[in-house]
Amino acid sequence: MASAADIKSLRERTGAGILDCKKALVESGDDLEAAIDWLRTKGIAKAAKKASRIASEGLVDTYIHGQGRVGVMVEVNCETDFVALNENFKQLVRGIAMHIAAAAPEYVSRDEISADAIERERAVQRARVLEEGKPEKMVEKIVEGRINKWFQDVCLLEQSYIKAEDKTVEQIVQDAIATIGENIKVRRFARFEVGEGLQKKSDDFAAEVAAMTGQG
Repeated sequence: MASAADIKSLRERTGAGILDCKKALVESGDDLEAAIDWLRTKGIAKAAKKASRIASEGLVDTYIHGQGRVGVMVEVNCETDFVALNENFKQLVRGIAMHIAAAAPEYVSRDEISADAIERERAVQRARVLEEGKPEKMVEKIVEGRINKWFQDVCLLEQSYIKAEDKTVEQIVQDAIATIGENIKVRRFARFEVGEGLQKKSDDFAAEVAAMTGQG
């Protein structure tokens, strides 16, 4: 199993994402040099080197789903307006917009999540684990696993891509960087769903209560 220290070292040397580094180490039997070669073979290390380059061009795309019940606006950046007009780049942006509509992420990446929000989630998960009666010595390990699962649920780049579930959105973006040859960044998005956050009508609420109490 790849250690956190090895993953960090591989990230520093290649600039590849956490999940890619972890997979590379697993595939190479935790051999750091072999993992670097694995990333290079997949084009990921090459893509990662481009990640430090400024991406100030790009596209804003919108996607409407379910006869107007869900709407998404997303900005994806690249380095040049030439690539912004490239059909492969346009398809990538549209695919990401469709993914956001379906998967409803809350953040682009875990870097956007405040320390307070993470600590609040950690407290909830710790309380759940204790309520479940797990052994005391296992609590922190279980909580950490659930926090990582939470990141995968709420962060766009860590979600399984709807069109290729064996890859994350981040891996899809890295593949595009390797293919197109420019740095690509998902900068921001907004997702709207009709009625989201609004209280239900009183009659709908009454019907739900009646159904729950067997009075309906």
